[in-house]
Parts: sequence; C-alpha cells; structure tokens
Amino acid sequence: MAILRTPEERFENLPGYPFAPHYSTVTDPDLGDIRIHHVDEGPKDGPVALLMHGEPTWSYLYRKMIPPLVAAGVRCIAPDLVGFGKSDKPSEKSDYTYARHVRWMSDWFTGLGLTDVTLFCQDWGSLIGLRLLTAFPDRFARVCVSNGFLPTGDPAPGEAFFRWQQMSQMIPDFDSGMFVGLAGARPVPDEVKAAYNAPFPDESYKAGARAFPLLVPASKDDPEHIPNTQAWTVLEAWTKPLLTAFGDSDPITAGADKQLQARVPGAKGQPHTIVEKAGHFSQEDAGPELAEILARFMGRG
Repeated sequence: MAILRTPEERFENLPGYPFAPHYSTVTDPDLGDIRIHHVDEGPKDGPVALLMHGEPTWSYLYRKMIPPLVAAGVRCIAPDLVGFGKSDKPSEKSDYTYARHVRWMSDWFTGLGLTDVTLFCQDWGSLIGLRLLTAFPDRFARVCVSNGFLPTGDPAPGEAFFRWQQMSQMIPDFDSGMFVGLAGARPVPDEVKAAYNAPFPDESYKAGARAFPLLVPASKDDPEHIPNTQAWTVLEAWTKPLLTAFGDSDPITAGADKQLQARVPGAKGQPHTIVEKAGHFSQEDAGPELAEILARFMGRG
C-alpha cells in the first residue's frame, strides 16, 4: 500500500481555477495520515456553502459556481475527496470503501468546525454529503441536491448505472475528462477535459476513481445498506429546507429528485428546479445558473 500525491505542477495554469489551496490531515487507523485539499473562497464571516463533488471529478467542477457565490457574499468550501484532485490518493482499489470515505470526510468536516452550513452535493458528493448531514444535522442549515441521491441498494440502481459501472472497470484508460464530456449536455473544451485529468498522471493514481462505481450500494447485501437506511430515517424527519436542482439530461439520476421531494419534509414548498441543457455534471454545464439558484436559496440572491 502506498499513498500517492499528485505533483503540484500538474495543477498549474488550469483554465478558470485560480483558487489558493488549503490542506488538512486526517488519520486513518489502517492507512496512516491522509492529506485532504479544499478550496476556501469568500468572506470568512459569510454564510458557508459546502460544495461536494462526485465521480470522477474534483473541486475544479465548481469553478463556475464559486465566483458568483463569492460575489453574493457566500463563503465557498469545496473539498477534493480522497483519491481525487489535490487530495492524497491511496494506491489500491481495496483501500477505498464507502465507510472509509464517510469517515475521512467526517473527520475533515468536523475538524474545520463549520456550522450553519448549506450543503450543495452531486453524484458521490450526495452519497457522502448526505451522510455528513445526517450524522451532524445540527451543523447544517439547508441542503441543495443536484443529480444525486442516497441509495440503499433497495431498489437496485437502474440499467444506466450498471452500464457505467461495467465500463468503468473494463476501459483500459480511465479518462475523467472524456467521461465529463460524454455525460454533459453542452460542449466541454479539450483544455477543460485536460484539467479534469490533471490529478491523475497515470493509471496508478486512479484507484479511487476506479473504485467508486463498485461502492454504490446495489443490493440489500451491501455493507452500507443499513447505514444508508438509517441515514434515511434522519432525512425523513428533516424539516430544514431541502431543494433539488437537477439537470434535465441525466439518465442515471433521473427521477431521484422526485423521491427526495416526496420523502423529505423540508422539501415541501421549495422552488425545485429542472435545469435545462444540463447533464449529469450539472455544475459543468450550468454552473452560473446553479450558483444563482443556490444564492437565492441561501437568501443571497
């Protein structure tokens, strides 16, 4: 087992990403110290938006949302999950479990001491972010979910997910930029695709990205079926605001917004939105639109 760290020069002069790095260290009982990177932009006394990315992206995904949110007076905290972006990358797929991801990010989150937080989450940012919210509900004021969910494995994910899962394991070159382009509804320039690949100098850095599709609960036998079911008991009693803002062109998460709206009390009466011409990576396709939606949701629009 090794923990890899992407060389800093890989992140030089990326288009639209001028943000200063911030680092914290969490200690895993089996793997040792792991460094986690996050963006921290905006007024330090402003309301906090926690922006959680998913697979196989990193905080670069939020580069279009952060500037308008900062202009609205919001403090934006955007971490890179372990295995992604500027965060450390354990080198083996077996190093990654859903439970470990939740523990790593729980330790990171509580270490920052944030309160009155607005969570914005998408894809695996939802699988991990909603677990943070349900573990520490008093630290959160509201949540906006975009093209994400908290699956329990019952029912199983749809056919589109299983096609993606199979491709993620079989494809020789796990090209993150290509995947962002394929799952988008608007063109993604080549230099932006290259920026999504920047964290991964070669295949040895991609164990976390390869592992994520295998960690989504797909049956009641999954080890995270019970923890996620327990998390749903918190969500089904959640009366603070929950907003959905889903892209209209994503077969993997289509319909998940309706389930959130139906099951979470805090979703009642909220201005739920379908974002036009936005695919799975809604932040890439419609970052400024989502920033406007989130700023209004936070009372800053």
